[in-house]
Amino acid sequence: MKITTTIAALALFSAVSFGASAAQLVTNQQAENLQSVGTISVSGIDGVPSDIRQQLSQKADSQGASSYRVIEARNDGNYHATAEIYK
Repeated sequence: MKITTTIAALALFSAVSFGASAAQLVTNQQAENLQSVGTISVSGIDGVPSDIRQQLSQKADSQGASSYRVIEARNDGNYHATAEIYK
C-alpha cells in the first residue's frame, strides 16, 4: 500500500515544474512509445514526494534521458525510488 501511495503522490507532483530539471515523469502508457536506456535509483531522501521526483529528474537528466517512469518506490523512514529512463 505504501508503494501505491508513494507512486500516486509522485504522479500528482509531476504536474509541478522544477525549474531546470529537463527529464519528465511519464505514465506507463506514455512509456510504451519510448526507448528505454536503463534504470536509476535514489535513496536516503528525507522529504516529501516532490523531493524524490526532483532528484529522479536530475539524475535522469544527467544521464541524457528526456523522461523517466517510477517502477519502484518505498518509504522505510527515508524514501527510495527506482525509475526506468528513456531517450
